Amino acid sequence: MPLTYSDSGVDRKLREKAKKHLVELKETYSFSKYGPVVETPFNVLYPIGDGRYQVKTSDGVGTKVLLAQLAEKHDTIGVDAVAMVANDCIRSGAEPLAITDVIDLKKSEPGLFGELLKGLNSGASEAGCPLIGGETADVPELMQAEYHINCDCVGEVKEEKIVDGSKIKPGNVVIGLKSSGVHSNGISLVRKVLFKEWGGRYDPFEKPEPLDKELIYEVLKPTKIYVRPVMKVMKEIEVLGAVHITGDAYLKFHKLGVGFEFDNFHPQPIFELIQQIGGIADDEMFKTFNLGWGFALVVNREDAVRCVDMIGDEFGPEIIGKVIPQKKIVVKYKTKELVL
Repeated sequence: MPLTYSDSGVDRKLREKAKKHLVELKETYSFSKYGPVVETPFNVLYPIGDGRYQVKTSDGVGTKVLLAQLAEKHDTIGVDAVAMVANDCIRSGAEPLAITDVIDLKKSEPGLFGELLKGLNSGASEAGCPLIGGETADVPELMQAEYHINCDCVGEVKEEKIVDGSKIKPGNVVIGLKSSGVHSNGISLVRKVLFKEWGGRYDPFEKPEPLDKELIYEVLKPTKIYVRPVMKVMKEIEVLGAVHITGDAYLKFHKLGVGFEFDNFHPQPIFELIQQIGGIADDEMFKTFNLGWGFALVVNREDAVRCVDMIGDEFGPEIIGKVIPQKKIVVKYKTKELVL
């Protein structure tokens, strides 16, 4: 039977039902000291005075730590932790100011801890943001994995530069920035499909076609950090919307409140392998994985060429779609047209 994300233990519908309780947190918004908060499609910003707003993002790397543990390679997982929160921060136009971390471990082994810090340091450097502290705790009774990492990021933006999606209209285009692969999302399904450790097909150090490196190292490629190119564009070009293509993948575009059509994909070979071995339907792939694009900017069509040029070759920017009048997400892939 074709596999879905739910088969790996992540029930998307149940999660959305649970998240409806988040509305209860709005009762706390009245405690904002310098005026009302600003709600954007993905972030809530709070004023700090003088027309400036801050945002705080928080996330972890999920079960990707199990793959690092399987490979006995822990020096890049911290990059993923930083990427999750730094990339989320910039969606609203906010420039990251500071990062903190929380590391829970079975045991504070110096060698392991040093490797984790290597990744955190590398990620913070790539984001151009100081990692100013955090918390480390030995909690063996809570841990199945050797450790888990969460990060937080605080960013700041002037009121007139907040990216809230309100100006998006049909005819705008979507610029995609390349991912490095699966990043840190859909990993529960990846493990179940590909790795014998969790019932999949391969040993971790096999190199199945069409990969050019061992499977475990392909999936462990750290998440790209988009802070520098995105902030560069946002300072010069009017960005109407920004999406970090992570969990729920292209379903995230629904939050912008308009319709999109995507027709340009060059997924890395790892995605082909996941889909083939797992028998995963096309629509499930687009609801779970980034399929080669890790971040997206919505801009006016007349700004598209300049935007692509400013981002530069390192992130392989291309026009991947457009805004359409109908409020639906359309994906044209190979010979199919999917509605998500």
